[in-house]
Amino acid sequence: MAQAIRAAMLTAEPEAKAMAARAVARRWHAGELAFAFDVAMPDVPARPEAPQLLPPNAMPKRGRGGSERGRIALLHALCHIEFVAIDLALDAAGRFGAERGPGFVGDWLGVAADEAMHFALLARRLRTLGSAYGAMPAHDGLWDAARETAHDVAARLAVVPMVLEARGLDVTPITIERFEAAGDLRSARILQRILDDEIRHVRFGTSHFERVCEERDESPPQLWKALVERHFRGAIKPPFNDSARRKAGLSYELMAGVA
Repeated sequence: MAQAIRAAMLTAEPEAKAMAARAVARRWHAGELAFAFDVAMPDVPARPEAPQLLPPNAMPKRGRGGSERGRIALLHALCHIEFVAIDLALDAAGRFGAERGPGFVGDWLGVAADEAMHFALLARRLRTLGSAYGAMPAHDGLWDAARETAHDVAARLAVVPMVLEARGLDVTPITIERFEAAGDLRSARILQRILDDEIRHVRFGTSHFERVCEERDESPPQLWKALVERHFRGAIKPPFNDSARRKAGLSYELMAGVA
């Protein structure tokens, strides 16, 4: 199990990584992988030569997605997010699976397979539009959340699915509207598929976080607030997609703890 996850994380070529992640999930659900965690997860997953990775403050402005060039830049940014999300989900399964059990492993390997599919859809769409993943610079700060929360499953769940992925629930509907307004319905349909899946991913995060809180005899809103303040450097502020967040298990009580 852990060896297969580690091998997928150390696969650099993007399409090969996506295929490896889906293969690990498929083998786990078919009962072909033993529940064994005999190797450590890498501190940093393998990355391809392209895209060039830049600090957040060095990223070029993308625009709002009205022009075709702006839409391609936005799709490239989303494609990179999904690429890194493959490793975030694999790392959660491989790093915390031994302590959290087979159900946790199955959920996060399923997420990794979804993220791999999202990456493949966006990469294919970029090629259709005459571009490709790696053709533009990308954000180098997305793995910071994994490094910051590598020591504690509660911190990982609080920050990655319940903050970073939850933010996607807020902004994706607006992005879909922009693509629809530009007549790019194929891209809009891909983003709608991603949004639907991400609701489920965030729900996995909230459910597992609540179980950890129950085991530790902690209040979920209070522990979430403390962990986010300690481990997340950004700001959590409205507007929120209340409907999607409720479907994902992010209650008003929980959001009131930080927002």
